[in-house]
Amino acid sequence: MKRKSYHRKQKRVKRTRKTLTLFVAFASAIVVAFVALRIYVQVAGAPPLTVPKASIFLDENENQIGDHFTNQRRYWVGLDEMSPYLKEAVVAVEDKDFYKHGGFDYSRIAGAILVDIKAGGKVQGASTITQQYARNLYLSHEKSWTRKLNEALYAYRLEVFYDKDEILEGYLNTVYYGHGMYGVEAASRFYFGKSASDLTLAEAAMLTGVPKGPSIYSPIANLEKATNRQHVILKLMADQGAISQEEKTRAENEQLVLKNNSWVATKSVAPYFLDVAWQEASEILKTKNLDISEGGWTIQTTLNLEHQKAAEEAVAKNMPANDLQTAFVSMESKTGAVTALVGGRDYSVSSFNRVTQAKRQPGSTIKPILYAAALENGYTPLTFLDVGETTFTYDNGRGTYAPKNVNGQFADHDMTMAQAIAISDNIYAVKTLEDIGFKEFHDMANRFSVGIGAKDNLSIALGTIETTLYEMTNAYNILASQGQQTIPTTIVSIKNANGDVIYENKDVTSKAEKAISKENAFILTEMMTGIFDPVFSDYSPATGISIRSRMTHTYAAKSGSTNSDQWLIGFTPSLTAGVWNGYDQGKNLTTKEDTAATKQIWIDFMETVNKGTKNEDFKKPKGVEGVVIDIETGKLATDACPKQRLVYVESKDVPTEKCTNFDILDSNTWGEFWNMLPFSLFKGDEKNKQ
Repeated sequence: MKRKSYHRKQKRVKRTRKTLTLFVAFASAIVVAFVALRIYVQVAGAPPLTVPKASIFLDENENQIGDHFTNQRRYWVGLDEMSPYLKEAVVAVEDKDFYKHGGFDYSRIAGAILVDIKAGGKVQGASTITQQYARNLYLSHEKSWTRKLNEALYAYRLEVFYDKDEILEGYLNTVYYGHGMYGVEAASRFYFGKSASDLTLAEAAMLTGVPKGPSIYSPIANLEKATNRQHVILKLMADQGAISQEEKTRAENEQLVLKNNSWVATKSVAPYFLDVAWQEASEILKTKNLDISEGGWTIQTTLNLEHQKAAEEAVAKNMPANDLQTAFVSMESKTGAVTALVGGRDYSVSSFNRVTQAKRQPGSTIKPILYAAALENGYTPLTFLDVGETTFTYDNGRGTYAPKNVNGQFADHDMTMAQAIAISDNIYAVKTLEDIGFKEFHDMANRFSVGIGAKDNLSIALGTIETTLYEMTNAYNILASQGQQTIPTTIVSIKNANGDVIYENKDVTSKAEKAISKENAFILTEMMTGIFDPVFSDYSPATGISIRSRMTHTYAAKSGSTNSDQWLIGFTPSLTAGVWNGYDQGKNLTTKEDTAATKQIWIDFMETVNKGTKNEDFKKPKGVEGVVIDIETGKLATDACPKQRLVYVESKDVPTEKCTNFDILDSNTWGEFWNMLPFSLFKGDEKNKQ
């Protein structure tokens, strides 16, 4: 008996030792695993919290006008920039012990495992907010044990390196709320038309219910189910002491107003402009070795909402009911700041930007640049040329070129540059180019940042080389800024996601080079006011006469036309605007509707934005004088010469001769006339005098 008892005792000891050994081994393995996990986490470091973020566009007055997303609609906001109800609601429904556990709710995990085992698969989750955040950042939503293990690893790393508020903030900025909205700020703006900081308790509870099933609990998709879910969340908040019963009841009875239609409408503000701004901002950031696709940028633009509205309304009012396309852009003269831009009739139909991307023949809008070169080469506004029908020869006589005017007619007399630019005479332009030479024209075009091609052909005087409205309008903007070179820009400043200023557009106009002298810029500008003056009309009317009656301010401008293009670009001392009309496929403009739209769009815009403002005169520099000239002779006008106009020339070019010696109202003329008569005619008078 004793032997049997001894053996039984030995067996128990062995089993105990074995069990103890296994326990120690198991415990050691767990300790080693936790130590290894900790070492791994420390070596791996803090997991990055970078997520795609929305970049926000502001207008010149810092009003938000749009946004840009790489893949998802996100706005990152701090926890202190959210309604406190959001935080309470999310914790109540998603993870009531969030601030107590270390990333895992073990009781919920155990319950979920039992359910999954019974179901034979992964059917129920027990994820904490930390685990959901880890999944949102780094993993897919696949239901598998492998994904769950990776989720746990990431969750642990998050808990080690980040505090609870950072994790909650990240979760609220990454969770999906349906309709392409990620994060509470995007969702709040979409559903309620307000920032997440301004959400009421009822709105916060409604929003918190959406992520459980965006296609089911979105108030837009199913208001009844969304409301039921909201009431569940409000009850949980009340049961957990986050809100009072009175607050719960009041929130349940609050009538919510959804604003998603308003949100969608705000996305269409100046879409062509925003495309240009995004591209320019991208190039700016590249120079600083930054990638715009990181998102989170706050881009303040130069957009003037009043100007943009005026431009869009002018286009809508004047475009005919056909496929004719349009482009419009306006710029501040001193800074080059683009204040409005319309790249086509409908961005949703075609995002092709006809301001910056469409290259078209500018026609006669190129002539001011040619005449700027002429002014530097001895020409004045009073330089006469024979503008009768002319055939030009080139290539040593082997080729000929016979330009026509728009109406097919020609003048039967010599004409001044001032009149030629007003009626857009083509013979004058070609003769000027032939006289001053291609080199001078190319040099001037380069100074105005306009491409006129590399080939020397007399037709380039008439704008046959394609360019963009953006380039041409900036060229005119240089004239508006008194010859100072300007660079068009849509960007005021760029800030990163942390609010640090990365780029700021300083006014560098004073440091810019001169394209032409102030004197020549002013003289050319004053000549360009002539397109609205009927005194210059000849075989063809001054090209701006049709809109003269609508003008309440002084404008300088030039029109241009080809078989398939209509242009008008003009300016005041502070603002330049350019309009183009044509068909995308270059179809000829044959109807009056097609050719009339351009000038009407331009004058509608200019009169709208200048309404109620004081008229601006172009500033005359020293060394330039204004003289009243007889248009037909280019001499000083007298009352005997009916076609008179104030013309500005350099002091050295002021004419000294009068248009006629027989002005009946001029006493000096009478004296000269008296002295020219034979003396014998006055003998009787002489006797009487004696």
